[in-house]
Amino acid sequence: MDAVRVALLREVLAGTGWPAATRRFAGALRSSVSAHGGGLLLVGTESYEPWHLAAHLVDEAAWSGTPELAPTLVRHAARPDDPAHLAVGLGRLEAARRGETLLVVTPDEAGAGLLERVHDARRAGATVLALDAEGAGGELRAMAHDALTVPGDTDLDLDTVQHLVSAAAGENAVPAPRARRGFRDRLSRLADHLTAPPPTRW
Repeated sequence: MDAVRVALLREVLAGTGWPAATRRFAGALRSSVSAHGGGLLLVGTESYEPWHLAAHLVDEAAWSGTPELAPTLVRHAARPDDPAHLAVGLGRLEAARRGETLLVVTPDEAGAGLLERVHDARRAGATVLALDAEGAGGELRAMAHDALTVPGDTDLDLDTVQHLVSAAAGENAVPAPRARRGFRDRLSRLADHLTAPPPTRW
């Protein structure tokens, strides 16, 4: 979903509270990875891998100049012969430490094995964030430092909310413009943006 579609979606959702809610959660995500600098771990469940969110966060990290937003995708079925960015298994959660941020995304219950690893990561000092659907249950949200839940009585789905969160995370990372920016300053920033290499695709 590109910036124009995100803007149109926010316009449609104006007055529902969702643009503000996703910006708030994105701000918590950005603040955590920026303040601690230990890296972002992203994990889903055995049946749901948030690879699409991972790709969007990589894009936002590149476009906003905030490399700490680029996540390590942790996969339940990772294999050693997978490409490097897809070969990180659940053992990475066991190695999570203070300063790292763990974002758990799930449309359903996380499962005992994942919950245990998330709990251990929190005990080791990692910041835990949860992005889930109403049917995911309360155990994950109870151990998360911050959470955003998509209720069942809305037309939004978890995938759409992920688009809003990732877009807001990148926007929030961009410094606010000065009130009086000179023409040369604006031109220089535009040139930097246009000549920047494209982000690596998943």
